Amino acid sequence: MPVFANSGLNLHYLERGVGEPVLLIHGLGSSGADWAFQMPALEGGFRVIVPDLPGSGYSDPPHDAYGIEGFAGALWALLDELDAPRANIIGFSLGGAVALEMALQRPASVPRLALINSLATYRIDHWRKWLEARVPIALVRVLGMRRTARLTAARVFPEPWQSQMRARTVDVLGAVPPAAYLGMGRALERWTATERLSQLSSRILMIAAEHDYTPLAEKRALAVRLGASLVVVRGSRHGTPFDATHVTNECLVALLNDLPLPPAESWSRDERVDRPLWPFVGSLAEEHAASRQAA
Repeated sequence: MPVFANSGLNLHYLERGVGEPVLLIHGLGSSGADWAFQMPALEGGFRVIVPDLPGSGYSDPPHDAYGIEGFAGALWALLDELDAPRANIIGFSLGGAVALEMALQRPASVPRLALINSLATYRIDHWRKWLEARVPIALVRVLGMRRTARLTAARVFPEPWQSQMRARTVDVLGAVPPAAYLGMGRALERWTATERLSQLSSRILMIAAEHDYTPLAEKRALAVRLGASLVVVRGSRHGTPFDATHVTNECLVALLNDLPLPPAESWSRDERVDRPLWPFVGSLAEEHAASRQAA
């Protein structure tokens, strides 16, 4: 896994496949390895670039405060370095905020944009946003990262067959430095794009879980405002790329190839996953670790 030096900071990333560039941006408390369920579906037809955000995975934390605008600028610098100044961007959760910010910074450079369980603002204007912003902070401070990770994993992946997903969440989220987790959470709360949305020129897809943390009604209203296609995944919780891999991948492939979305009757969370998908995450994480040791 290569390293890009940007303003004195090392940004780790993975690159696979050939074709039109596609940038995948992970969520809060995780790393690029979390896109392992999507990589097999995309790398056969696209040049897939998967970074660790600053302060996440193996990338260095920022010199100053965490900020969505700074994350977006760092990723544009990475794409410029990789000779990919025009790229499709897919973001999950916090990564969706970074993806949207990137599209706003260079509207003509993002032909297609996908936002998964993301909003255009995380400023507290709803009681659910208050809960999602403030309760995790309190839990981290009182219980620590490991115990908070266990509670988060049980909430996101509650089904018995999702035990590997819960275990992986605990391992990854539990290892995040509290300062980094809280810093990224505060950055998300400060950020908003609501006054700039008219600048966007991308073809936009929004994927929203039926049982996501933040209000589905707000996502519906945002999709209307953006002129975006909206896929609501029945039964899914916040971890839609994990618990609804099939429909997520089908929708992303459709967007990237300018094809119709799959029929609405297929927009459902996966049933029990018997196919060996989870090891892909382990192999991607091992690739991250091996590259770190080589560096």
